Amino acid sequence: MRSSVKRTALVTGASRGLGHAIAIALGTSGTNVAVNYFKGDAAAENTCQQIRKGGGQAEAFQADVRDEQQVADMVKKVGTTFGPIDILVINATGPQPMLSVEEQTWQSYLDQLEFFVKSPLLLVKQVLNEMKQRRFGRIIQIGSEVFELGNPNFANYVAAKGAQLGQTRSWARELAPSGITVNLIAPGWIPTERHHGTPQSELDTYARTVPAKKVGVPKDVAMAVLFLASEEANFVTGQKIAVNGGNTLA
Repeated sequence: MRSSVKRTALVTGASRGLGHAIAIALGTSGTNVAVNYFKGDAAAENTCQQIRKGGGQAEAFQADVRDEQQVADMVKKVGTTFGPIDILVINATGPQPMLSVEEQTWQSYLDQLEFFVKSPLLLVKQVLNEMKQRRFGRIIQIGSEVFELGNPNFANYVAAKGAQLGQTRSWARELAPSGITVNLIAPGWIPTERHHGTPQSELDTYARTVPAKKVGVPKDVAMAVLFLASEEANFVTGQKIAVNGGNTLA
């Protein structure tokens, strides 16, 4: 993805998991990377160090991406450090409880919407003006295959991910004339730190349902982000790209 223009990316939730892999892929491709984290400054700094070891530039920025003022302050600090944000990767998430219909409450839905609808809105509003001025922008949401699968005992999360996809498509139509692409990557079950302790039998059962007969790794998602963030992806917008070994083939 190397370009004659030095780009700056903000990756939310980049101290671990998919965000960690995405930040490293962008950083080692020649992009300045703002590594957002909520908790775990040591893990965020580790992400930055790995990017620097690969010859890239990265700095960590703490913020709760559900908080409007914190998002505004973070984007301002990123701008002071690296310049305007060209690539926004919306990845941050929180607890994902499995709840039966009887156990679900409206608050359990709002908790997920805070991450997957409110946070993207707050972030995009902060970077949009300068993207429009430069007539370049890459907004990449990290969604999930669950919207297609309709996982049971997970309606609060599934509903929020569906809303995130609708938001992506609407923004893509609205912002395309300004040279800004908006896409969503929908990973399958890709084990990360949050899945430590999951019985191997569960992973094996899931893998058997996947046409590729395996689970993915974080780098699979990172490579998809790298393409969507590139100059070459300028005519790709409003798309949901499944990174799940064919698990949601129609």
